[in-house]
Amino acid sequence: MVKAHSLLYAIYVCLIVAIICGALLYFSNLYNQLNLYYNLQEELYIQNQSVLNFALGNKMAPAEIEKDENSGIEGSYETKPYGLLSLVLARSYISNDSVFSVHFAGARNLDKNAVYLTNFSKSLFYSGSVKLIGNNKLPSTFIETSYINNDLNKLTAEGKITISEMQLPEVNPEFKKIFQGLKSEKTKLSDIEKPNDSLYYNSFFNATKEIEVQSNLGNIIFKGNFIVRSGDSIRVKKNTVLEDVILIAPKITFEAGFKGTVQAFATKGIELEENVTLHYPSVICVYNESETEAKIKIKKECQIRGAVVLFGNASHLIDKNTIEIDEDGLLFGDLYCSGKLMLKSNVYGSVYTNRFFLKTAASSYDNMISNIEINTEKRPDYFISIQLFNTQKTTYGVIKKVL
Repeated sequence: MVKAHSLLYAIYVCLIVAIICGALLYFSNLYNQLNLYYNLQEELYIQNQSVLNFALGNKMAPAEIEKDENSGIEGSYETKPYGLLSLVLARSYISNDSVFSVHFAGARNLDKNAVYLTNFSKSLFYSGSVKLIGNNKLPSTFIETSYINNDLNKLTAEGKITISEMQLPEVNPEFKKIFQGLKSEKTKLSDIEKPNDSLYYNSFFNATKEIEVQSNLGNIIFKGNFIVRSGDSIRVKKNTVLEDVILIAPKITFEAGFKGTVQAFATKGIELEENVTLHYPSVICVYNESETEAKIKIKKECQIRGAVVLFGNASHLIDKNTIEIDEDGLLFGDLYCSGKLMLKSNVYGSVYTNRFFLKTAASSYDNMISNIEINTEKRPDYFISIQLFNTQKTTYGVIKKVL
């Protein structure tokens, strides 16, 4: 004879077993759904990368992408300019799920030219230890020695030396377009939402926001799709954080110790005080089409990864446009100067100028370089330079992922 409480215990046990089995089935179902979700996300990311590769392979020209028949995932992309850089906005999507990405992209630099010095004046002279690694286009195939100090003169030149033209190669027309105006939405700083205190962010999927600022830019953070403009001048203090931002003003100054990623455009001059670091891909550009003086001054221990450009003057106004780069710094990229250039820091890339000059405590020397290295071989293949010239390129690549 079975007691009544024993039946009750059996019911309790069966109920507990049922709950445990139901929970196991429920968690198993959740795990399967989660696994399907992550697999879908992985396929979306893979498809997004494929869309980006397709855009690069298609030289970023507009094109339609066919739907993936196996997964049902669709993809699309668009490209648009951002200063002197190009943006690729890639999207992969299915039903209500999608993955977005934004990259700076550009054409790979196939230029192996170390120095292009126009055949405008006398030959190139050197003093001290000088390395020119790459092809050179100079007024003469012979680089002359000059003794202006007590250092041992040593020239290392690897590559072909050919006679240059009377003029520099014409700079990319896109450089001028920057100074004619950029497509943007003018916005007050107070109207921009801040995710955190002092942080202003704008996605590259949004329209570019243009902000008018006072002369001093300090204790503030700008990240993303911004144009920061001033009608007079901008002084960027070292406690300012700028990431992928465009600066436009007649004069721009970066305080000593500043670090950031910017495209800076001016008409009168740009100055980098000591120990400024501009990360890849940054641009320092001055456009001077007037007869007044314009200057780029880069002081000691500055590092720039990108491009330094001064252009716009007529050939008879070479002395009105000057770039001066002091010692112990590094330019990782390209330098273009339609005026005269004093170069005391190494360049891992290419240098184009109408004239070199060198100032010492005793005198000034024309077409003189001293104790520097200009080396195209130290610019690796994955490094994509700012496109200085409007030439046909065959291979495109990613400069930086920004979203």
